[in-house]
Amino acid sequence: MGISELLEQYGDRYLQALLTTWRLTAFSFLGAFIIGTIVTVIRVCPVKPLRFFGDFYVQIFRNIPGAALLILLVYALPYLKIVFPYDVCVLIATVLIPSAFCSEHLMSGMNTIDPGQIEAARALGMTFFQMIRRIVIPQALRSAVLPLTNLMVATMLTTSLGSQVPLRPMELTGIVSYINTRSAGGVMAFAISAMLYCATGLVIGAAGSFIDRKVRILR
Repeated sequence: MGISELLEQYGDRYLQALLTTWRLTAFSFLGAFIIGTIVTVIRVCPVKPLRFFGDFYVQIFRNIPGAALLILLVYALPYLKIVFPYDVCVLIATVLIPSAFCSEHLMSGMNTIDPGQIEAARALGMTFFQMIRRIVIPQALRSAVLPLTNLMVATMLTTSLGSQVPLRPMELTGIVSYINTRSAGGVMAFAISAMLYCATGLVIGAAGSFIDRKVRILR
């Protein structure tokens, strides 16, 4: 089948799959950012056991394959009487893994902060959380805009894990399997999804570059 024929027959499903991918990306990145920020604060806090837990969290979810985590959530947890809907399992997998990388990017952003600012904050009597909220996190975010942009693109690609389970509505990778089990879509079915992934990635990259130019710290 050609591209025009595929779009004519499955265009509405491609649009729905694209919107599903966008929705999963938005929720996954937001969740990963929130958890990653919390883990980063834990990793630099004065309490040693919490720092160990934060580092352990990052090492675990930075190195576990997404498909393995999804299989664990979908097929292993029910043996413990814990059952989540398929879309929730995909969302959990696409949040936990990027959150570890988000923490690493924020830690790199923290390393760009002049130690003199921390010393000045301590001299002014700021508490740990006041320093984190007013000095550390804002500057770390400004330094990590481009890495976080790349993370958002990676998170979008991670949503393809939804093709491993009967996710409804399907995302861009799942729609390819749907088409090829019903028609001879072939490579063209993959090509359309790939173009939609690339277009979304280009938009995310352009938005990230624009934000970076606005908030970049000139040194």
